[in-house]
Amino acid sequence: MTTRTPTESEVLAAASAIVDAFAATDTERYFAGFARDATFLFHTEPQLLDTPEYEDIWKGWVADGWRVLECRSSERRVQTFPGGAVFTHHVFTRVDTGDGEDAYEERETIVFSVDDDGLIAVHEHLSPMPQDDAEDDADAP
Repeated sequence: MTTRTPTESEVLAAASAIVDAFAATDTERYFAGFARDATFLFHTEPQLLDTPEYEDIWKGWVADGWRVLECRSSERRVQTFPGGAVFTHHVFTRVDTGDGEDAYEERETIVFSVDDDGLIAVHEHLSPMPQDDAEDDADAP
């Protein structure tokens, strides 16, 4: 196991690559940012998902007409440590579900591990934005 501590700019670049791929509804590029054994904990799903399970859900959404229309990241924070990093942010997402538009304001945490190629995400956690924070973010430019 490596003990290299990633830089803040490395973490921000890795997180931006994931957010940008999500915003483009780019399945291949999005999942390329995650380890094959990554885990996903979403408030909208009843159980912890692994990468193949989440990828199957994602592909089902896309097949039903789902696509991301807008994705904005704010309140970014990076915590680095030997061998990895934690990235947290607020995320506003607007999607076309195939049946109409929907929007979400959430908090997200992505845990990164240092690997031979740089950083790879090993865990993602989404939680709903508390109502007071969501209202404050809606007032932001």
